[in-house]
Amino acid sequence: MQKLTVEQIISKIEAKEAFHAVSSDYSFTLKIDDYVHYICGAVHDGHQFRKSLWNNCLHTEYERWYEEDPETKNMVVSHPIVIAGCDSRFEYDLNRASESAIYEDAWGKRLWKKPLPEEEKQKSMGKHDAFYKVVHALIDKIESIHGVAIVYDMHSYNWKRWDREVPTWNLGTSNVDAIRFGMDIEDWRQSLSELSLPNGIESTSKINDTFQGNGYFLKFISKNFKNTLVLATEIAKVYCDEYDCITYPEVVAAVEFQLRDRIVTHANAFYKRHAMQ
Repeated sequence: MQKLTVEQIISKIEAKEAFHAVSSDYSFTLKIDDYVHYICGAVHDGHQFRKSLWNNCLHTEYERWYEEDPETKNMVVSHPIVIAGCDSRFEYDLNRASESAIYEDAWGKRLWKKPLPEEEKQKSMGKHDAFYKVVHALIDKIESIHGVAIVYDMHSYNWKRWDREVPTWNLGTSNVDAIRFGMDIEDWRQSLSELSLPNGIESTSKINDTFQGNGYFLKFISKNFKNTLVLATEIAKVYCDEYDCITYPEVVAAVEFQLRDRIVTHANAFYKRHAMQ
């Protein structure tokens, strides 16, 4: 893996080079082994929280971990194109627009002891903007090669906080073209329901049950690229104990192993369905 500036990363994308990189400020990673027609993203995988913010933050490290999406990058790590955030969403949220990406409060609790200095905000916003410059360049290149693209936008959610039965997998589709891509959405939901998970975990899947797919990553891509489908794919945190902060690596490994084939199969079906339109 190389440490590269945003300009160097975009240059390599434009030249269609294969590479593994971390941004020069260590805010995100991108690997491209092959310029295939699908991309995996994990914008909330990161847990880094820069030191200059520590003393001003009211949330504990556990509280931050609880609201992040740990292991979501590892669930898709074997695929040819993977982009993932390294920083905690508590510094800036890549799944929100820039004007709302820095929290003042988070999940009902004030985040900062005193308001963030403008210098700290600008440092975080620079990282947010850089990420989306790369996302734009990446999708643009994939669409230019294949005509269409599909993005598997991986997230997780805290299922124990719900007071009703919720699915293992939730697809948020309210901001994508459900008429044009309806078969692709349903095929993906069906495929996720067929996973075999350890520890007696049932792999149920629903559409717009717990979340509706309102994230900025999805909206940004959908607005700028009409031939790219983003599937906001949320797994309930059955792969960890969200209260005791324990990860179950056997569950993460089972998901990753089965998504190796299921994502490829689904992405290929999507391509055959839409590439010639």
